[in-house]
This record gives sequence, C-alpha cells and structure tokens, in this order.
Amino acid sequence: MKKNKLVIFSFLLLSLGACKKVIDVKETDFIGGDIALKTVANNESGIIGAYAAMNVEMAILLNATLADEVRPGEFYNAGTTHEWQYSSQDVGLRDNFTAFNLYYRIIDRANRVLVALPNVPAADATQAALKERLRGEALFLRAFCHFELYRYYSNTSVGSELAVAYMETPSLAPTARITLTPFVAKLKADMAAAKPLLPTALTDIYRATRPAVSALQARVALYLKEYPDAITFSSEYITALPLAARANFPAIWTDANNSEIAFKLSRTPSVGVKIGSLFQNISPNSGNISQTAWVPSTKLMGAYDQANDVRFGVYFRTEPLLAAAGRPSQLVAKYRGTTYGTPGEHVADAKVFRTGEMYLIRAEAYAEGGNLVGAAADLNALRAARITGYTNETLATKDAAITAILEERFKELPYEGHRFWDLKRRNLPVSRLLADAPNANAQTLPAGSFRFLLPIPNPEINANPLIKQNPGYTN
Repeated sequence: MKKNKLVIFSFLLLSLGACKKVIDVKETDFIGGDIALKTVANNESGIIGAYAAMNVEMAILLNATLADEVRPGEFYNAGTTHEWQYSSQDVGLRDNFTAFNLYYRIIDRANRVLVALPNVPAADATQAALKERLRGEALFLRAFCHFELYRYYSNTSVGSELAVAYMETPSLAPTARITLTPFVAKLKADMAAAKPLLPTALTDIYRATRPAVSALQARVALYLKEYPDAITFSSEYITALPLAARANFPAIWTDANNSEIAFKLSRTPSVGVKIGSLFQNISPNSGNISQTAWVPSTKLMGAYDQANDVRFGVYFRTEPLLAAAGRPSQLVAKYRGTTYGTPGEHVADAKVFRTGEMYLIRAEAYAEGGNLVGAAADLNALRAARITGYTNETLATKDAAITAILEERFKELPYEGHRFWDLKRRNLPVSRLLADAPNANAQTLPAGSFRFLLPIPNPEINANPLIKQNPGYTN
C-alpha cells in the first residue's frame, strides 16, 4: 500500500466512540458506530486509522532520554525524565508521552473492528479474503499495543506479578490490571490467531504480515525468557529477510530501500511526526541553525569503530555551522530524511521490526541456552555486515556472550526504543558518563529501581478506581 493510503478519515474514527444522548435525536452530520463499520471497506478504513494512530516516535524519544543514548543539548527541557524524577502527576509523561491512553485507544479501534467483522457481508471471494486479513491485522495491532503497555508499566517475566489490563472488547467500564500469566496467554493467543490470516509476501510493509508477527513473537519470547521460542520466531524472520549488505544499509534510514524491514509506519512531510526533529528543532525557512534539544551521548558515540562501522556515519553527523558557532554540533542523524531545508528534512518512516534486532534476539537466546557457538555466529554475522574488515570473535563464557550481545544492541538499535527496557529486563543499571549527565542525579539509575517502571498517569488512576499504581509512586 502506498503511503498516501494511510490518511485517516476523521469522521469514521470519531464515530467509533459515539456516546448516548438524553434526547435520542439522530445527528445528520455524524456517522455513528452502528453504521460506520457495516462494510468491508469501512472496516478497512478503521484498521488504517488504527495504524495511523501509532506513535512510536514518542516512545523512541522517551526511551533515549531515560537511558544512556543522549545527553542534553542547548535546550534541556525534559529534566524529570532524564534525571528519573517523574511521578504519576508528571505533566511531561501525561502530555508528551501518552503511552497509556494512546495504546488503549488503538486497542479500542481494533476491538471495534473485531466486533463488527463477523456481521459484515462479503460480496465476493476477494472481500471474504480481505475480511480475514483485517481480522488478522486487528489481532496483531491489539497484541502489539498490549505488549508496548507491558514494556512501559510491567516488563516482568514473573507470572504472578502485575501486567496491565488486556482489553478484548470495546468498553469504558473500569478495568483492573491482571497478572502476567493470563496476560501472556491472551497475548500469545492473539499473535497465533493473527499469523495465518496475514500475507507472507512483503509487498506492503505498512501493514502487518506474517514475518511481522514472527518478529513480535520473538520479541515477546525474549522478554519472557522463553528462549527456545525466541530462537524459533527470530529464525522465521531471518529466513524471510536476510541482513542488508553494508552498501545498502544507509539507504534503509532515508527510505531509499526496505532491506531488513517487515513492518514500518509511513511518515510524510504532512502526515505523522517528523521523527528526526525529535532531537533537534529545525527552522530552515528562517535560516536559523539547528537548535539541539538532545545530542548523541558521548558513551554511545565512543562505542563504535568510527572509521569502519557503517552505523556510525548513518546514525550520527556533525553540523559544521554549529561547530563554527561553538554550539553542540554532533547530531542524531538516524532519521535524517532528505537534505537540509527541504520539506522532507527529518521525515523518515518509523521502523518497527528489523533483521538486525532478530539476529541479536537469537544470539541472546542461544547464549542463555548454552549454545555459545550459535550466539557467536549470529553476533559475528551482524558485525561483519556492518563493520569493514571485521574479524570474528569467540565467546568463551555465557557472561561474556551476554555482555557482548547487549553492547551490540546498544550500537545496533539506538533511537529505536529498546535500550531502557533492555537494561530493565537484564536487571542492569543505567550508567552514564559524567560528560553525558547534567548533574549527579542523572548519572546512575541503580539496577532494580522502581523507576524502571513508569507510573500510571494520575488521570488514569482517577478515572479507573480499579487500577493499581506501580510500586514507589503515589497517586
């Protein structure tokens, strides 16, 4: 599907939340939910609207500022997150990083389609096949969004600990959180049901496919420490999408090619967040030099073989005008889009699943299972695809393997929304260099800190008396 097909019909989406009125008078300029989802085409519009509502960009920025991927630039305005001082009343988390209501809103749209589809007539075999695909997409979206909520507010592998509410029907009724065991059962059921309904071919990577489900299954299995499943599902993805050649890797990030990608979110100059501008504010029309909110951390940039690793030149750049002015000049360039001053500057599609991540999931799962040869093979294959003149490494122990794999995740996946959750699930601290922290409060977040789980926003607690706040936070 072409990008411009992801434009949302606002009137349709608004109709999904129609409310009751004291006087039952039909509005003539409003399409109610009982009408809006009566055709296959209407339901497809609803699914496209759910895709379009996905805002992974804010998750990317939040993850980078919580972890050790960035340091403050000239306009440091998110101290509560970077210094881990947030609370349930935090305005920044409530207004800028709206994970809680964002993902549940998408889940509600998917659920409304799932409720409507069985009663929608299909005119022919083509429409019948599309109905099945739409059901698969709705199940995939529901699973994806619930897992994102889990990463924010739970991120545990202990079955008796709290996950979040798993919403399977449209409802505004107060709902309690459930423990991880039933949550995971529902999550796995949705992924398993979605998979056979979706296309295998990657002709439209702006919508869910079977490889995308395999990627989500692999990611979920890694977090749950179900390592054999992580190997199985990541291998499915790797078979479908091999690693990009080193020469092709830079073009992934300007959307000149789709190597390694099974699913991404469309972004254009007029639709979606300009992901590249999250770290810097650009005013090309006024002739102003970039204003940096966040710049790459010294720790991250120093982790690369800067002369030979293709990722270094793709993920970062130095702005000469800023350097000449004595201002922070090393910038995040991973989503650079087109050239400076053009409408497409900092506009790039948001990549959700990549082969590089799958290699690292499989390597970690191999290492956890004691297969150090397999772990080394995957780690070496990834590095050889990224680093000119790379020499294979042998992993002597499990601890050495895990350390190397996490270091490679740091270098392969920055600004993709993983680092903070990686440190949490491995029970590791956030440790920043002195050069990357504005004060002592921002240098180290100890392993096991309650702040590795975000607080459920206070407005959600007030609206839902059944929901339980995460430990360490007050309402």
